[in-house]
Amino acid sequence: MKIILSTRNRSKIDQIKAIFAGMDVTILSLDEDGIEGEVIEDGKTLEENALKKALFANKKSGSWSIADDTGFFIDALNGEPGIYAGRWAGEGVKTEDIMKFTLRKLEGVPPENRTAIFKTVAAVVSPEGEQRTFTGTASGTILTEPRTKCQPNMPYSAIFIIDGQEKVWAEMSVEEVNAISRRGKAFRQVRDFFAGILI
Repeated sequence: MKIILSTRNRSKIDQIKAIFAGMDVTILSLDEDGIEGEVIEDGKTLEENALKKALFANKKSGSWSIADDTGFFIDALNGEPGIYAGRWAGEGVKTEDIMKFTLRKLEGVPPENRTAIFKTVAAVVSPEGEQRTFTGTASGTILTEPRTKCQPNMPYSAIFIIDGQEKVWAEMSVEEVNAISRRGKAFRQVRDFFAGILI
């Protein structure tokens, strides 16, 4: 079975392909399937944006398609940036600069109040256009400064520690991230969905 993963984000591709390892499926990114164009993420919810991306790949390929959208909800900032986690510092802003923008927003906030939650919605679209969504969350704390460099296109990966862990995302292996991350939780549900189809 061929499944199109509607992204060009290398970090995301590696994480999601690892979740499907050992299954009788072939996961192809947009670039790997030769799909051109971009999706305008103008939905009002994570579900809308995830489905928009999955439907884009589905219509271009006619194949099973999957996609996700993630929000970052910071308690001390009344839930900001929410669904705008990748672009609240402005359009086209570099990954490291989004991280710095976030840290400036939290200047003076004590460690105990720097809590936040990630939420990922993963969408699945069948060749016939049927839609499903799955959700994963991860709670944790934002550091006052980065531990390491951010992962590509993941501005919070150097400053966020999930509850009960000692490493930030960017210090973890793909396997470690997938075991506890909100994306890992969402896409393990997607994997189980496809496992049920392949039986």
